[in-house]
Amino acid sequence: MKRLSDARSESVFKDFKPAYDANQAVVEANRCLYCTEAPCQVACPTHIDIPQFIRKIATDNVKNSAKTIFESNILGMSCARVCPVEVLCVGSCVFNEMDQPPIQIGKLQRYATDAAFANGWQYFEAGEDSGKSVGLVGAGPASLAAAHELRRNGHAVTIYDKRDVIGGLNTWGVAPYKLRADDALAEVDYVLGIGGIEFELNTGVGPGEALSFDELESRHDAVFLGFGLGEDSALDVPGLDLAGVHGAVDFIECMKVGSVDLSWVKHATVVGGGNTAIDAVRELKGLGIPEVTLVYRGTEARMSGYSHEWKAAKVEGIRASWQSQPLAFLGGDRVMSIHCAKLNDAKKPTGDTFTIGTDLVLLAIGQGKLGKLVEGVQGVEVDWGKIVTDENGATGRPGWYAGGDCTNGGKEVVNAVQEGKLAAQAMNDYLSAKGGA
Repeated sequence: MKRLSDARSESVFKDFKPAYDANQAVVEANRCLYCTEAPCQVACPTHIDIPQFIRKIATDNVKNSAKTIFESNILGMSCARVCPVEVLCVGSCVFNEMDQPPIQIGKLQRYATDAAFANGWQYFEAGEDSGKSVGLVGAGPASLAAAHELRRNGHAVTIYDKRDVIGGLNTWGVAPYKLRADDALAEVDYVLGIGGIEFELNTGVGPGEALSFDELESRHDAVFLGFGLGEDSALDVPGLDLAGVHGAVDFIECMKVGSVDLSWVKHATVVGGGNTAIDAVRELKGLGIPEVTLVYRGTEARMSGYSHEWKAAKVEGIRASWQSQPLAFLGGDRVMSIHCAKLNDAKKPTGDTFTIGTDLVLLAIGQGKLGKLVEGVQGVEVDWGKIVTDENGATGRPGWYAGGDCTNGGKEVVNAVQEGKLAAQAMNDYLSAKGGA
């Protein structure tokens, strides 16, 4: 497996939300009301027993607190850092309705899971060999969660990925002020602690790749598709091929696992209004670029990115040009400015135009969906680029399951974990029903 560079650009970033020490964790845990039918637990896609794990912190039983978390979410360490808790568990805390600060569930979850990592506490072991095997496509959160659950039931698993560094979005795409790539890989190592999870890296699967779907199916008794999303979407405007114009996801990947030279950049612009766009502007600012501007065709009130993330970006000095649509990227060999149109509330041009000077442009207007990869597989239905499954991740082809961004179009890491876990439980039922070795 490829080793991460020690000179990664992401290394300059520090935690946006510093960790609790033991005293802070106990004090915060003792504020919890330990609700029955807790709304925070309902709001968590993996339905961690939040009152239970917090109560265990309050009673200095941190080891079993972490176990409670991992029983529901084996990627609980990363989710404690990257989950938008403000709109999930913390946002659902009953204290919000009592004009009291909500319990800082994410920080408490981080405290418990970090302790498990630091102490090497492992809670799970592989089940008795079932004689069955599952091939999983993609080495991101959905596949890792599914693989761990399958091993607990004794099934052999092999994860295939076209990259040479595993971890998927957590390693390659999460903002480093939330989760750095080395921490993501430490979590992968923790998941692998159950034993028996095999990898075939640098191995694409699908049409024109090293491994066809037919061959994959012939190797295994069941298949899980967890290959995420595709490349950055592009604008159909002149100047897209100028140096200095990049896809945001591609740039973030380069910054997280390698080194990028931005010494020449004085003003950077990010086009888009979603969470990737907000991450990108904050990352550019954190990498030392003096002026960073967000260009979005909608209004601030209607941007799709989380409001709490944009609030943090504004505090960091990032500006925005609302209701603005790029018409062309201008420059010689390298981008120097963006010609933009002003839009009305219906996102139609008003007739007014303006120019923004810039040295670097990142496009954060979405990613392609990869459902087309399986369009030729009989029984696997694709709708608007997403693989169609039932509530347990089953496709229409017997033994084929899917989860994560390739089915949900790009939700949170915690959603991918839950979908991978549910699919693994359904695969276990399917494999058990098949019987034999």
